[in-house]
This record gives sequence, structure tokens and C-alpha cells, in this order.
Amino acid sequence: MELRFIFKQLLMPPGVFLLLILLGWLCVSWRPRLAAWGLAIGLGGLWLMSLPVVVEYAARALEREPALAEAHWPQLAQRADVIVVLGSGREEADPAWGSDQPTATALERMRYAARLHRASGLPLLLSGGLHYGRPPSEAGLMAESLQRDFGVPVRWLEERSRTTWENALYSAALLREQGVQRVVLVTQASHMPRARWCFERAGLEVVVAPLGFVSVPNARPLGGWLPEGKALWQNTRLLNEAVGQLAYPLLYRAES
Repeated sequence: MELRFIFKQLLMPPGVFLLLILLGWLCVSWRPRLAAWGLAIGLGGLWLMSLPVVVEYAARALEREPALAEAHWPQLAQRADVIVVLGSGREEADPAWGSDQPTATALERMRYAARLHRASGLPLLLSGGLHYGRPPSEAGLMAESLQRDFGVPVRWLEERSRTTWENALYSAALLREQGVQRVVLVTQASHMPRARWCFERAGLEVVVAPLGFVSVPNARPLGGWLPEGKALWQNTRLLNEAVGQLAYPLLYRAES
């Protein structure tokens, strides 16, 4: 699992662009044309990936599911039987807390799910397995935080999944045992199309509840053409999602 993660990090920004810059530097004396291409693509890629304006336009292509209007939250119990919240990693060994904690993205999903729960009365299922094979699970961490920080109980934990496909597969199996097949799905707006695809192919009826939209125009210096560290992180996540949306139908077509 760790080798897979390392390989992925080297092929995704900023790793791939840093490798191209290194290649250009190593080749500058004996392959100047190759060096120029490596440096141009590496530096140009880092610049583009760090632009907020690229975040906005890239997200528009990925955030295809509309937000769930707050006026409809109380009626969710008529359309679904459970709120499913997908995990999003964990922060390890934070000294302030004395233990691993959910990531900021996971907390954002939990906060939204807590409000949906209070408005609709629907129970929660949290989905997220072990991080590099080490306990506690993402679902377990989120359940503890929901109870202690938001005062929201969790009915079911799915603690085996490592991918979005497995989130859907194992959650569906757990819910079928309870006679449940209608879910409100909570995840980031850019991740929602892939997540919905997985859950529907696992045999569940899905009401989407996306959040964390980044395609909304924001007032930024120079119209978003000034590089930002946050934009590099956001664009990397969007690119990862774009690859996932293209790859999943190919990888899991036979299983759907």
C-alpha cells in the first residue's frame, strides 16, 4: 500500500513536475532540447497548478451535481433512510489532541451531515477504513468526533474500505442487512459524480448532498492569476478526481 502511495505521489503534481525539472537539470549539458522541454513543462505545470483561476474553471467541469437546498433538508426522510458520510483520511498523532484526528475535509463533511441529521432525523453511516493498515479506522475517528464535538450519534460504521468503490460496496452490503437501499450521500462536490456512480452500481438509490464547492468565483488579487499554495493543493485534488472519474468505469465495469 505504501509503495502504491509513493508511486501515485510521483506521478501526480507537484511530484511529476519536480521530476521533470530534475530531468531538465540533469540533461542540460548533453541533451539541451530535452532539458528545455523538461524545465518548461515542469515550471509551467507548477505555475498553472498554483493559480486560483485554474481551480475555478477545472472545478466547473467536475462539480456536476447541484447543492441540496436547505429548504429540502426536512423532507429527506421521505426520500432516503440513512445519511452516508465518506471518510477523507486522517491527521496522525496531533499532540494537541493526543491522538489521530479526522482531516479538515472530513470535518467539513461531518459538520454538514450533522446539520442534515438534525433537520431530517435520519441516522448516520460513516464509511472509511484503515489508513496504511493501522487502526483506528477513518470511520471510527469520525464517529468519536461527531459524538463528542457535534453531539450526533452514529448508527453504523463501515471500517474496511480503502477506495470510493469499496466505500460503496461495503456500505451497500451493510445496509442491505438492515433492509436499507435509499441513502443521502455526503462528500465533496468534485468527488460526488464518482461517488454517486459507485453507490448506484452497488444497488443503492442515491440522494446527493455535495459540499465544498470550489467552482464559485471568488475575489482574489489579479483575478486569480496570482499563484497560491492553496490553489496548488486544490488543483492536485481536482486532477486526482478527474483521473478517478475516467478510470473507475474502466476498472470496475465488470464488477458493476
